Amino acid sequence: MSQLPDLASRLLGGGVVDANDEFFAARDNLIDPRPPGFAPHTFGPKGQVYDGWETRRRREPGHDYAVVRLGAAGVVREVVVDTSHFTGNFPPYASVEACGVEGYPSPAELAGADWVTLVPRSPLAGDARNVFTVDNPMRFTHVRLSIYPDGGVARLRVHGEPVPDPRFLLAGPVDLAALANGGIVVGCSDMFYGSPNNLLAPGRAGSMGEGWETARRRDDGNDWVHIRLAAAGVIRLAELDTTHFKGNAPAAASLRGLGADGAWLEILPRTRLQPDTPHQFLIPELPPVTEVRLDVYPDGGMARLRLYGELTAQARADLTRRWLSLLPPDQRRAVAEMDALLSE
Repeated sequence: MSQLPDLASRLLGGGVVDANDEFFAARDNLIDPRPPGFAPHTFGPKGQVYDGWETRRRREPGHDYAVVRLGAAGVVREVVVDTSHFTGNFPPYASVEACGVEGYPSPAELAGADWVTLVPRSPLAGDARNVFTVDNPMRFTHVRLSIYPDGGVARLRVHGEPVPDPRFLLAGPVDLAALANGGIVVGCSDMFYGSPNNLLAPGRAGSMGEGWETARRRDDGNDWVHIRLAAAGVIRLAELDTTHFKGNAPAAASLRGLGADGAWLEILPRTRLQPDTPHQFLIPELPPVTEVRLDVYPDGGMARLRLYGELTAQARADLTRRWLSLLPPDQRRAVAEMDALLSE
């Protein structure tokens, strides 16, 4: 399940938009894509420095909370409340709620949203990855982590399936592979050094650690990633970005796409790559595809993969129907009211 992307990650544009307390350690650490670290006997003005979110000790009734705007709205399948390195100061219990809202709400507006429980109040273990499976089919934009009564949490991971707002995919060419648009990795030969979903993350990679890198091959094969696109579309431009990969970039790469007839067609023939370079390739007129396979020869690392193109008319209609069916009731009503106003 954890192979699904972390919808809350800062790498996808997630943000901690509210927290009632962060006295000992900043709330923003919750969504850091890096594993939590710890340096013992490292003290600041407020005590031991922790790589996580830590609140002060409560002396009154109540509990602490942090609200996270998902970098990619979607259906949540798993939540991880990671208390790594918090031992005598972890919260004994936690719960997670979610909501779906329009636009860019303030913390006060979010407080009045219709929150749905994803993880009921549940016991936590200290210095551990506490994993909770979620069974709710709705699309959410925000989650709220509550801890009882106080303490420290290193990371919050919200694994799930991105569900894009189709209204933002209709204005022109889009990156059909982007996680935020609904693209996702469904197969991979190797991910020894980094998740292949990093290929589909927004923005430029800040380091090799934000890309996908395989182990060194000692055979005659090659490594590959299989991607399900946001929806069926015609690819016009491919970008294969090896930025930061210098002595470990692939020597070459190719792209194939799965057409409507179930046959694979060549998008980009095996092509030489350079290290530390964003390569762009214009793609000749081809039929729509729903899935793409990237092959790298023989192994190595890549920072990003972009596949720009246009959705088919049927894909746009299907995306809209699915999106509407997954909206929580409050957001669905807000969308209907906005549509009514625009049609007047």
